[in-house]
Amino acid sequence: MKKLVIALAFLVAATALISCGKGNAASKIKSENLENAVKRDNDISKGAPVVKFDREVHDFGTVPEGELVETTFTVTNTGNSNLVITNAQATCGCTVPVWPKEPIAPGKTGEIKVSFNTAGKPNKQSKSVTLYTNTATGREVVKISGMVTPKAKKPNA
Repeated sequence: MKKLVIALAFLVAATALISCGKGNAASKIKSENLENAVKRDNDISKGAPVVKFDREVHDFGTVPEGELVETTFTVTNTGNSNLVITNAQATCGCTVPVWPKEPIAPGKTGEIKVSFNTAGKPNKQSKSVTLYTNTATGREVVKISGMVTPKAKKPNA
């Protein structure tokens, strides 16, 4: 039994040594990834992008239940490198954000459109949209709120 364990250990070690010796690690690097890394490092050395919103909270006021309401937040990149928004996530499926997929250059603006479906959402509502970015904090948040007037209930027949 002891010989079998030693033979098996030798076989595993030999296989590991042989498999590690094949190929050149440098040949596995994609030049496109290397160029992107150099560009990213140059952008980082300039300083992270900085987000400035025209407002961080929007109140829809009072709206009847069942309406689809929308607003647009204007975002300005006041930093020194391109602002990239990789994702936007709302706190509820009733809230849908649309964000720019292209980088926002320093000094330029973009729009974050947020729509809220009030169906089945009566009374006071408050929702957040988190933007995942390449800013120093890594994420930015905008909020929407409003009062949804419930639909009148139909009398039972």
